[in-house]
Amino acid sequence: MADFLTDLRFAARGLARNRGFTAAALLTLAIGIGANAAIFSVLDALLLKPLPYPDPERLVVIWEKNIPRQRMDNVVSPGNYIHWREQARVFERMAGIGQASFFRMSLTSNGEPEELPAQAVTADFFPILGVQPAHGRWFRPDEDRPAPRGEANVERVTVLSHALWTRRFGADPAIVGKSITLNGNPFTVVGIMPPQFFFIEREAALWVTVGFSAEARTPRGRWMLVTARMKHGVSIAQAQAEMDTIMARLTTQFPDFNTGWGANVVPLHQQVVGRVRPAVLTLAAAVGAVLLIACANVANLLLARGASRRRELAVRAALGAGRGRLVRQLLAESLGLGVVGAVAGLLLAWWGIVMFRAAAEAGFSLPRAHEIALGWRVVLFTAGLALVTSLLFGLVPALAASRLDLQNSLKDGARADDVRGGRLRSLLVVAEIAVALVLLAGAGLLIRSFARLVDVDPGFRAEHVLSAKISIPTVRYDEPGKMIRFFDELVTRVEAIPGVRAAGGVSFLPLAGPAAATKFEIVGQAKPPLGQEPVCEVRVATGNYFAAMGIPHIAGRLFDERDSREKTRTIIINQAMAKQYWPNENPLGRRIIVSWNDEGHDEIVGVVGDIRHATLETASRPMIYFPPGRFAYPWIALVLRAEGDPAAVGPSLVKTVHAMDPALPVANLRPMSNVVAQSVAERRMVMAILAGFALVAAILAVIGIYGVLAYSVAQRTREIGVRMALGARPGDIARLVVSRAFALTAIGAVIGATGAYLLTRFMTSLLYDTTPTEPAVFAAVIIGVLAVTLAASLIPGRAAAHVDPLVALRAE
Repeated sequence: MADFLTDLRFAARGLARNRGFTAAALLTLAIGIGANAAIFSVLDALLLKPLPYPDPERLVVIWEKNIPRQRMDNVVSPGNYIHWREQARVFERMAGIGQASFFRMSLTSNGEPEELPAQAVTADFFPILGVQPAHGRWFRPDEDRPAPRGEANVERVTVLSHALWTRRFGADPAIVGKSITLNGNPFTVVGIMPPQFFFIEREAALWVTVGFSAEARTPRGRWMLVTARMKHGVSIAQAQAEMDTIMARLTTQFPDFNTGWGANVVPLHQQVVGRVRPAVLTLAAAVGAVLLIACANVANLLLARGASRRRELAVRAALGAGRGRLVRQLLAESLGLGVVGAVAGLLLAWWGIVMFRAAAEAGFSLPRAHEIALGWRVVLFTAGLALVTSLLFGLVPALAASRLDLQNSLKDGARADDVRGGRLRSLLVVAEIAVALVLLAGAGLLIRSFARLVDVDPGFRAEHVLSAKISIPTVRYDEPGKMIRFFDELVTRVEAIPGVRAAGGVSFLPLAGPAAATKFEIVGQAKPPLGQEPVCEVRVATGNYFAAMGIPHIAGRLFDERDSREKTRTIIINQAMAKQYWPNENPLGRRIIVSWNDEGHDEIVGVVGDIRHATLETASRPMIYFPPGRFAYPWIALVLRAEGDPAAVGPSLVKTVHAMDPALPVANLRPMSNVVAQSVAERRMVMAILAGFALVAAILAVIGIYGVLAYSVAQRTREIGVRMALGARPGDIARLVVSRAFALTAIGAVIGATGAYLLTRFMTSLLYDTTPTEPAVFAAVIIGVLAVTLAASLIPGRAAAHVDPLVALRAE
C-alpha cells in the first residue's frame, strides 16, 4: 500500500509538470465520463429505479385492443371496465381513470379562473397505488357515485396535487375540508397528495370521482384508462389469459360493441417508460461510443508520453525495477487521470442533468424527469467508470512503455517511437474514426428524418393563427341549445375583433393531443361483418373553422346557419374519406350512419382537405365533421386567423370571452405555429443531443489523427531531413504525411460505414420516411469525415514540409 501511495504521489508530480498533456487528457476524459454519467442518471431514473409505489411490479395497465387494426393501446369502455372489475379474479383491485389529456375542470374560486387537467377516477384508484396523502384522506367508496340529476349544487369531493395546493392555495393545510368551485359546482377538498405524485400523466392537477350510473354497465363509447394490482404470485401471462376469457364472454354478451376487440395487459413500468426507451438507449449507446473515443485519445497521448520517457524507464529498469513495477507506476498515472477526470465529469454530468430536465419541460417527454439526479448510484457508477476507463486507456500504453531493450533505450540516438508503438497509435486512430463515423451516420439519419418531418404539409396553414381552449360549465349551460348559442355568439364576437380575418372552433385541435373516432356504415351498401366496420375520425366544427385554419375547401358547401339548429343531420368529410369510400364518384348527397350519440342518417354536404391530426408522421385518416347542432360539446378549441402577429390579438380574445362570462378560463392560449413545433419537440431534442455527441466524437477523432501525425512528424525529423538532403521537395514530404492520414481515415471510414450499416437499423423507430441505410446520408458522412480528417493533416504536413535539413541532422 505504501508503494502504491508513493506511485500516486510521483504520478501527481509528473502530471503537474506536464500541464499541456494533463489538461488535454483530463478534458477528454471529463467529456466522456460526464456524458456517460448524465445519461446513466437518466437510465437509472427511467429504467432501473422501481416506480414510487408499494410493490410496483404487481401494477398493470389494461387497454382494449382493436384486433383488425392491430391497435394494442386503445382506451376502454366504462361498461367493459365494470364487467372486468366484477369478473376478474387475478387482481386485488381494479380502477378506471379518465385521462387528464381529455378531462379538464375549470377552477373559479381562490383567484382567476383557470382550466386544470384532472383525472376522474374510481374509488379504488388511490388504494391500488398505495401512496398515502400528505394531508387528508383518499376517496371513500360511497363518494364514487353519480350526481343526482337536476341537482346543480350537490357537494362532491376532490383530491389536490401538491403542486396545485402550493401554487393556488399557498400550501395551507386548512384547505382540507373546505369547498372550492370546479366547473361551477362545489367540491370539498378531502386530501392533498405528496410532492411529485402522479400516475402516467404528470400534468394532472387534481382528482375527482367518476361516479358511474347504472346505464354505464352497457358498453358504449371508449375513453378510459384502467389500472389494476395483481394478486401475489400472479404473472402477466396469467392475467392476460383471464382477461382474454372475460373479453370472449363480453363479446358474446355485447356482440355489436365488442366484436373485434380484446384486452391487453401491460406492466405499469413498461407503460411509463416504453415510449422513450428507444431514444434513451440510443443516446446511451452514443455516449458510450464517445467514451471509447476519449479513451483511445488518452491512450494515444499516454503512448506518446511513454515513448518519450523510454530512457527514463530504462534507467529505472537498469537500477532494478521489474516490469511489473514499471507497469504499476504507469497505471498509477492513468488512475490519477481517471479519478480527476471523473470528478470533472460529475460536474459536467450535473450540468447535463439540468439540461435534461429543461428538455423535459420543453417537450422531450421524460416520464420521470423529476427523479433524474446525481444520486449515490450515479456517483458509484462514475467511480466504477473511472476505474474501468483508467485500465482501458492506461494498460496497453503501460505494457508498451515497459517493454524495454535496455541497450538501445539508453543510447542517445535511440528513437523513442518504435514501429510497434506507431502501429498501435495508428490502430487507435482508425478505431476512433470508425466509431465517430457510426455516430455521425446515426445523427445524419435523424437530421434527414427530422428535415423530412418538418417538411410534411399538415393540411392547414399555422402561420398567423392563434388557438385557445374555452370550456363552459354544464351546471349553467345545461342544455345543448345553450352551448350552441354561446359558442355561436363567441365566434361572432371574436371575428369582430380588429385584426381578425376569420374565427372558428373545433372539438379537438390538430397536433394537440386527444381525439375521437368511431365506426360507421354507408347507406345503400351491404353492412360489413361485426368487428370489421370502417372507422373514421370524428370532430365537431363551426363553419368558419376551415377558413380560419386554412384547410382547403374541395367541394360542396361548408356549415352555415342552416346547420346551427339542434340535431342537424349534415356532415362534411375529408378527401381521404372521399377517396377511400367513393373513388371516382361524387360523395355529395351520400348518406352514412355514424355510431355516435344517435344512429340516424347523416348527409354529406361538403368535402375539405386532409389534415395531420395525431402527429405529423401519422397519415391522415378518414374524418367527418359534425356541425355543433349535431353534437354539442361543453368546450371548444377556438382558432382565429390574424392579419399580423396572432399573439397581439390574445388580450382582446380574453376580454371578449370574459365579457360574455367572467368566470370562464381561457386556456392554452398560444400561436398554432407553437403547437406544430411542440408536436415535434421530442424528435428535435433527440436529434440535437445525438448530433452534439456525434460532433464531439468527430472533434476527438480529428484531434486524435492530428496528434498522431504531429507526433510522427516530430519523431521522424531526422528521416525527413535525410530525405530533403537527398533531393525530396517540400510537396513530396507534405504528401507523405497527408497520404498516411488518408490511409488511416479510409480504413476507419470503411470499418465505420460497415458498423453503421449494421447498427443504424436499430434506430428505425426514431426515423420518419428515412431508411436506416440511406445512401445519401452515408455518402455525405464518409465524404465529410475524409475531408475533415485530411484537413487536420495539413498542419503537420506543412510542418514536415518546412523542416530545415541542416537543423534536423545537427539535432541528431
